[in-house]
Amino acid sequence: MSQIRPVFYVSDGTGITAETIGHSLLTQFTGPRFVTDRLSFVDTVEKADEVAGRIRAAGEAHGVRPIVVNSCVDANLTARLAESGALMLDVFAPFIEPLERELGEQRQPRVGQAHGMVDFDTYHRRINAMNFALTHDDGVATNYDEADVILVAVSRAGKTPTCIYLALHHGVKAANYPLTDEDLEHDRLPPRLRPYRNKLFGLTIDPVRLQQIRQERRANSRYAQMETCRREVAAAESMMRAERIPMLSTTHTSIEEISSKVLTTLGLHREMY
Repeated sequence: MSQIRPVFYVSDGTGITAETIGHSLLTQFTGPRFVTDRLSFVDTVEKADEVAGRIRAAGEAHGVRPIVVNSCVDANLTARLAESGALMLDVFAPFIEPLERELGEQRQPRVGQAHGMVDFDTYHRRINAMNFALTHDDGVATNYDEADVILVAVSRAGKTPTCIYLALHHGVKAANYPLTDEDLEHDRLPPRLRPYRNKLFGLTIDPVRLQQIRQERRANSRYAQMETCRREVAAAESMMRAERIPMLSTTHTSIEEISSKVLTTLGLHREMY
């Protein structure tokens, strides 16, 4: 059995930055079994001391040195955390000094800037995009004039979570259209999608995986039968190839990867912050 190694993502803000970077680092190692915990808003000495004690206790319980991925901007808090005896990985340390030299100025440590509501226009664009995604989910609303992208796929192929991710992280107005039995009878795009051809991106999925997902949602139904899944996927892929719609399989692809592919393929450029 692989050794359990406790990992803590510690931040004086949300902890999203520390967790994102830490997760990317940990995926490069397959030996230990990592048990992770995000500790957010550690913004006082008292909280830092409490967290240090918690980290120290985890190390003693597992008989191994904990790992801390730290994004606290206050050096005093970082020093208190280091008293836990953990391996300290400071997210900002490798970059601050080179940036200070290049820009000719000292940093001004400020908490919560990375994920705070700093740029109101960008923030509201993301909120508006989220509202758009929810309103235009599963073909509920079909006026796509304002859409940046329209995801097209059979039911349960990953359209909705991808739309929500695109909206929340990139401020992209993403709609999705579920291909019905009637749509799949022909090798042509449904009439309501034809005016928006340049906004379309197709998602497909392995029928076996689709059957598993549908079985969880609607067990033992015709909707979840393997024959239905194979037929729908084959018809959808045939349509998208015939119409030359860019297409990506979601079977082994993360939402982040799908979103990046959509943005790149359709030439959509959005700043996250």
